[in-house]
Amino acid sequence: MATVVLEAKNRESLGTSAARIDRKNGFVPCIVYGDKSKPESICISRDLLNRYVYKSNFFSTVFEIHGIGKKGQKFIAKEAQIHPVTDQILHVDFMRVGKGNKVTVRVPIIFSHEDASPGLKLGGVLNVLTHEIDVLCDPEKIPEHIEVDLTGFEFHHTVHSNNLKLPEGVSLPVSAKVSTIATVVAPTVMKSDTQAEASAEATSTENTEAKA
Repeated sequence: MATVVLEAKNRESLGTSAARIDRKNGFVPCIVYGDKSKPESICISRDLLNRYVYKSNFFSTVFEIHGIGKKGQKFIAKEAQIHPVTDQILHVDFMRVGKGNKVTVRVPIIFSHEDASPGLKLGGVLNVLTHEIDVLCDPEKIPEHIEVDLTGFEFHHTVHSNNLKLPEGVSLPVSAKVSTIATVVAPTVMKSDTQAEASAEATSTENTEAKA
């Protein structure tokens, strides 16, 4: 995954009033921490952050933040505060990634080959319980997504987190509990073969009578 560069500057003043002024001037207050270094308060252009913060892979993207710290330092976003009404980004926490350290990141889950699922072809519904999952890996090996292949899925077929096929070098965190990712739910009402044939025959009869 390519590294994304963000330009930042140190915040000269801290506190609620200073943060409000930063936001008014088009900046988002942020903090960077980790890698045995002191936390730093910074701010980044809202327009720049808006290009990435609403994407599904925001928390699995590796960033370089220029203008602070040592050159080439890598970061990942750990938390983003969004206004509940305006959806405006208010604050972001970034964690420094030390060389050789594994990181836990949230990665999107995608589903493929729905047309190869017998359950879905017969009218079933894919009930997705989570669209992302935490994985542990080197920053250089962060996957863009985790794929779930639905080929052969019948009714009530369920995918659990411990059944996911993860790329080489990627694992679930040791502390992660087994969770349900998705299941194929049967439709509430299904036509039997006899009902389907009767319905088709009735339609054919109606069409014949209409022509007569």
